[in-house]
Amino acid sequence: MTEPSAETVPPEIPAATEAAATTTSSAGTPAGVGPAGTIAVRVRDRALATPDAVAMRGKDRGIWQEVTWAGYWDTVQTVAHGLLALGVQPGDRVAIHAENRREWLIADVATVALRAMTVGLYPTNPPPEVGYLLSHSGARVLVAEDQEQVDKALEVIDDCPDLERIVYLEPRGIRHRYRHPALLGWDELLALGAEHRAAEPEAVAARMAAATADDVATLIYTSGTTGPAKGAMLTVANVDFAIRVLVDGGGFTDPPPGPSDLLLSYLPLCHVAERIFTTWFNAGAGVQVAFAESIDTVQANLREVQPSILFGVPRIWEKILAGVTIRLANASAVKRWNARIWLGVADRIAGTLVRNGGRHTAGTRLAYGIGWLFCYRALRVRIGMRRVRYAASGAAPIAPDVLRFFMGIGVPMHEVYGMTENTAVATGNRPGRVRLGTVGEPHPGVELRIDEQTGEILTRHGGVFAGYYRDPAATEAAVDADGWLRTGDVGEWVDGTYVRITDRAKDIMITAGGKNVAPSEIENALKASPYVKEAILVGDRRPYLTALVGIELETVGEWAQRRGLAYTTYRDLAEKPEVRALVETLVAAVNAGRAPVEQVKRFALLPKELDHDDGELTATQKVRRAAVADRFAELIDDLYTRRSARSGAGEVGAMGGAAESGARAGAGEPGAGAAG
Repeated sequence: MTEPSAETVPPEIPAATEAAATTTSSAGTPAGVGPAGTIAVRVRDRALATPDAVAMRGKDRGIWQEVTWAGYWDTVQTVAHGLLALGVQPGDRVAIHAENRREWLIADVATVALRAMTVGLYPTNPPPEVGYLLSHSGARVLVAEDQEQVDKALEVIDDCPDLERIVYLEPRGIRHRYRHPALLGWDELLALGAEHRAAEPEAVAARMAAATADDVATLIYTSGTTGPAKGAMLTVANVDFAIRVLVDGGGFTDPPPGPSDLLLSYLPLCHVAERIFTTWFNAGAGVQVAFAESIDTVQANLREVQPSILFGVPRIWEKILAGVTIRLANASAVKRWNARIWLGVADRIAGTLVRNGGRHTAGTRLAYGIGWLFCYRALRVRIGMRRVRYAASGAAPIAPDVLRFFMGIGVPMHEVYGMTENTAVATGNRPGRVRLGTVGEPHPGVELRIDEQTGEILTRHGGVFAGYYRDPAATEAAVDADGWLRTGDVGEWVDGTYVRITDRAKDIMITAGGKNVAPSEIENALKASPYVKEAILVGDRRPYLTALVGIELETVGEWAQRRGLAYTTYRDLAEKPEVRALVETLVAAVNAGRAPVEQVKRFALLPKELDHDDGELTATQKVRRAAVADRFAELIDDLYTRRSARSGAGEVGAMGGAAESGARAGAGEPGAGAAG
């Protein structure tokens, strides 16, 4: 909607100018592509058309530095020549192990220009995973950010026979201390590239001209929740299809994204979702990209940048909502009173938006306009969403109540769906056609059907990947002879055109009584609370459902401090009887209205935060259920015995006074209505 008033833009970043069983779109599949479809060609053409326009921004010593399209393309060419000088051939793999930054995109586009494959590594990957990814992909060159990532590579380099060069971006701690022959500084690569470019100025252009639609542009490794990560091969044609549907065709935003739009890049670029919003939106539509300083500074960077397009995984939206809850709880009495009133109005506005597909009525526009003056404007500025015209959640299920909160305060939320293996092109909620609780409608050019026997979602279109690298058996299992991709997600049709995802097929639980239960909906309902960070349902082949609950340290810590509850560590806080009582009320609220077989009968609080380094989470923060079940086996066993008093387990509905005290403790919490 049009915002009721203007906002002063932070001086560091200029404001963007306002500017059935099978469903197939009538628009048809976009035409096939040739060499012109590469992201390298798109960046080159944009540099020629608008050389002085801003392509991206990054912070150097606290100051935002701009990179124009001409400067971007010039550096890409130099880096590409440098890689040529290192011997990179068509089909070779160039790995990138760094946080989101300008050099990530430069190295990516330079690699594609040479008809080689980009392989992204998560910054949090520990050495064993780094070794597996580099060895399995056969990467010849690794672009590593700093000493931390270089150390990981050097630790496993003997197990990576194809790895010849490690190019480091930050010299601090490396240049004068390390003497390994594989090491090369970024500035040295640029110097090497400049020399090669002077000697063979047309070498990169010749490679680009020889590109084909079947060239593999990138290997994107899956998160590996159930086993070793697999490298999905996305071709030039796959990437071009995604850009044509999601960017050029406005598959997400309305109007489509353009040079007047600004986004903040902060999620790992080795994930297909962030690659779309950062690299492909940038190359395909000229969207300006600002790089967050780190994942820890996202909230501050959002306030500085105030993007117009914002993508986040559920954990990000849950974290922002939890932050709102904390700030309101610590606000003055007058501010809390004001927030309660207007967040209540926002909830009613959201209810109307949900019924109308995200469209306002005259009444909600009026209510929002008044609320903008008293609450919503300040709140949206504070959370960095003052100018957001399109926001999306994807990569994992999210509780509808979380989406509803943001819709109510004026952030246009859309849940979208896709996966690495179909280049993230499947379905999306379109502006004005939002159906809460679904992942939207199939995009133009997408065939989607739901298997009548298994309920599995299958897709077929030009974005379906070329297969798993060095794994023909897994490829054959993923794509059938007719080109249908088995997504592994179970879903159902809503109103004949919208898709609702029930769960991952492998996560569906069958209780001892033979009842099928989809855990994600119950887990997400629990995580909608700002006090819950993780919720893992247990119940497969068990007599009833139980849950392992991880508290949100920051919000529960604030809650405890306001009640004078002293604590020292996460474990100490989680073991407080008052905290268990608080969580019990949350579990009881989620149970309300559910069939007995879908109710959580008992729960236990996790004694620690789940961690990637401990193997409990993937690099994308998805829970590895098998690893969690193994690590906390004794805790789970306690949930199915009568040892709750010793184990600290909570029995919902059977704790009498504890339940009541928890209800009293949770009553009247500032922001409780906003949290759903």
